[in-house]
Amino acid sequence: MLEEALRLLKKINDYSYKAYIVGGFVRDYILGIESNDIDINTDATPKQIREIFEDSCLPSEDYGSVTVISKGIRFEITTFRKELSYVNNRKPVEIEYINNLYEDLIRRDFTINTLCMDQDGKIIDMLEGKKDIEDKMIRTVGDASSKFEEDTLRILRAIRFATILNFKLSEDVIKGIEKNKELLHNLSYYRKKEELDKIFTSPNYKNGIKLLLELGLDEILEIPNLHKVLDSNTTSLIGIWSLLNVTDKYPFNKNELELIEKINQAVKLDNKDFMNLYKYGLYVNSVAGEIKNEDIKVITAQYVKLPIKSKKDIDIDSKTIMDMLNKKPGKYLKIIYNDIEDKIINGQLDNKKEEICNYIKEKY
Repeated sequence: MLEEALRLLKKINDYSYKAYIVGGFVRDYILGIESNDIDINTDATPKQIREIFEDSCLPSEDYGSVTVISKGIRFEITTFRKELSYVNNRKPVEIEYINNLYEDLIRRDFTINTLCMDQDGKIIDMLEGKKDIEDKMIRTVGDASSKFEEDTLRILRAIRFATILNFKLSEDVIKGIEKNKELLHNLSYYRKKEELDKIFTSPNYKNGIKLLLELGLDEILEIPNLHKVLDSNTTSLIGIWSLLNVTDKYPFNKNELELIEKINQAVKLDNKDFMNLYKYGLYVNSVAGEIKNEDIKVITAQYVKLPIKSKKDIDIDSKTIMDMLNKKPGKYLKIIYNDIEDKIINGQLDNKKEEICNYIKEKY
């Protein structure tokens, strides 16, 4: 991927334009983290980029970017720019194309995201991004308070980078967050959830949660149960959201909502009980067990012992039951199946066709 990106840089340079890989990929490259997201910045305008790459296309929103797909890899190529004004503390509404790399870099959020790479793979560091990587520090480009006021999402991005990279927040960043955190009320729940998902799925998620709590962001983000996550052992994203109990505010898809509801039901039950294991399945019971700091190995071992995992496992079919009772299809089949199911799970009936048939003949 890097090789192909460097080839694109050279092609742009061959047309007498400047071009660099900028941002997260270079940061991760220095940290030895594998990344598949490469952004290229250039002084060529979108029109000029499209003249260089005939198959390129413009994204649905005009941010001065052009999408180029090369050898099956998607690259975003963006023109150097200034962001002159923002709306709602979030979105730049007025930009100006420029031909100066430094001016393009100082509009960015954090120094660690300003590192560049040229066509020869040489790292260009104009804003001491390398030093902040070495110091494991999240520092804004310029005044933190101004940066967070421009774009409030940067507050959560700061927490996210500190969490994922296991870095610290600079004093200026902490003060800037404290001064502007109320502006998070203006941020959409969708954007907030996107960043929180990335924080919660990090191996260092508890450090991220501690930061959110220390900075008082749990109240602003309307996740008052956040402290409960620190007391549980769940590493499941859906398990964390079930603890937070914010489905009335944050956006979840149908599957997520169903899982959250099931976990909230299962957490009140004995997750080693056969009937509960059968009804809710291993995943839901395991997450519920993690929330209660129970031994998941014990829950898994119990689940393995289940005589059946679903109705499909019952060693008899509807036709056999109908033939045996000399009846046509009807509601009675569901009643019989539910009865057999309960008896098998509770160990009162072996899941063997002959024994099941004898039981049905005797009772029905």
